Amino acid sequence: MFQNTKCECGHQNPVGTVLCESCGKPLFEDKSEEPLEMRYDGMARRSQKQNPNVIDKVWNFFSSVKIAVYLIIITLIGSAVGTIYPQENTFINTDFSVYYKDNYGTAGHIYYLLGFSHTFESWWFVTLLLMIGTSLVICSLDRVLPLYKALNKQQIRKHLSFILRQKVSYESDLTGMTEAEQAAWVEQMSKKLQKRRYRVHTDGTALLAEKNRFSRWGPYINHIGLIVFLLAVLARSIPGWHMDQYMGFLEGRVVKIPETPYYLKNDLFTVDYYTEEEMSEEFKRRDTSVPKIYETQAILYTCSANCDDPSQKPELEEVHRQNIVVNKPLDYKGLLAFQFDYKETPMLLAATPKLKNKRTGEVYGEFELDMFNPLPSYQAGEYKLEVKGYFPDFGMDDKGLPMTKTKDPNAPAFIFSITGPDLSKEGEIFMYFPRQIDKETFRQNDINGALGTKLDIAVGSMDDVKIAAYTSFLNIRIDKAMPYIWIGAAISMIGLLMGTYWQHRRIWLRIDNGRLSLGAHTNKNWFGIRKEVADSLKQTGIAVDMKELAEKGGNVS
Repeated sequence: MFQNTKCECGHQNPVGTVLCESCGKPLFEDKSEEPLEMRYDGMARRSQKQNPNVIDKVWNFFSSVKIAVYLIIITLIGSAVGTIYPQENTFINTDFSVYYKDNYGTAGHIYYLLGFSHTFESWWFVTLLLMIGTSLVICSLDRVLPLYKALNKQQIRKHLSFILRQKVSYESDLTGMTEAEQAAWVEQMSKKLQKRRYRVHTDGTALLAEKNRFSRWGPYINHIGLIVFLLAVLARSIPGWHMDQYMGFLEGRVVKIPETPYYLKNDLFTVDYYTEEEMSEEFKRRDTSVPKIYETQAILYTCSANCDDPSQKPELEEVHRQNIVVNKPLDYKGLLAFQFDYKETPMLLAATPKLKNKRTGEVYGEFELDMFNPLPSYQAGEYKLEVKGYFPDFGMDDKGLPMTKTKDPNAPAFIFSITGPDLSKEGEIFMYFPRQIDKETFRQNDINGALGTKLDIAVGSMDDVKIAAYTSFLNIRIDKAMPYIWIGAAISMIGLLMGTYWQHRRIWLRIDNGRLSLGAHTNKNWFGIRKEVADSLKQTGIAVDMKELAEKGGNVS
């Protein structure tokens, strides 16, 4: 149905306007004397558009405050569900398909199957955040643009129905005043309001006084802060922007930190225990050692060459060195490494064996074997040793074939194809166990047969082996979005303060044929504005009780 929004003053208003943009007269008269609805000064919003198209319907959906509240409630519920059990990113080397069931039973298994074990990285949680951000943007635009337009188009001489239907209103006959005296009274009233920090505009015997308009933008600045906050949270999904990962670093081993250009080496791990005299009686009864302090001497590297070539050992350049203790993390250009645990794990890291003639004892050469990242081949004098197989934790399967039980070098075994003097050109197979106990357990000499009677691969002394006594567990964190999160929080707080501690106050008055009509509006603290109006009137010779200011406009609040 066609809606006529042209005011009697001649101004054509957009569809959806409640109060005339020019004079403030209600466009749709009613017999009620209730105070006017002053939200956005009666301006039309896009969400009130007639015959909306698809884009308008989407706009209307996200511009609804009710929808925004529902989205926030759903997100809060989802966040709460995500805290019922620990999230997956709090564990190291864990099989989550069995962990939740073993530790939390059927409920934990269902929790894992539904994907709640990684709630905060899930598609539905990210979608909810995007929808909340979209709602904040559209809600703000749908309201701030009409409000800005209304506040910047304010007319000084408002319609009488606009003035008298304000929540704070007053009427009086200025008996005995000439037109010049009425103009002088308006000027006097103007000065009194200016002393109260109002910005005053006059048009003859009409007046508009306003202060603290900036407070009306507080909620929208708060929205801007929340939008920046949400964008920063979503930016954490950008590769390299966020990491919160628990990693184990064997003593003496260099480990690449995923999704970063950095390598970290646990150069030395030390732990100091409380003496028996220092321990409490409770720990004495437990008969257990209690660590006083444990520390990782860490070295941070970046790769300078052979970074992406698995056949070559990367060339590393040291960029930072720091000792890490509890609550004193390594800190380098936004990369944080927190010490949170350790474990005694005597483990072979590397060995430098010699290839020698078993009969004569002649040494042909030596080479370094890394138990975690062995090279494809090695050279020992004139002999070439090509790695055909590597089993970090050697064992035999049900069919009698070699296999590895775990990825850790608990019982490492190498299968080499050796070529060189007095050996076939195709290469001869030699199996090597770096640890002496494994040589005997798996009978290395018997496995190698005739070749084992000619050649031997062995370390000369303990100086030729590297053993890690401890594994240091570090929490690696990167959060490039955190500064923007703080910026968003600060902007939001500024908006909150603006809207909380200041009130937008406006006073309109006009004198027609010796009759004073006054109306006032604020977005909060009605007692304060009534007191200001009553005091200002009293100072200009009109004694008014504060309660009297609400009689025409409605309830006293």
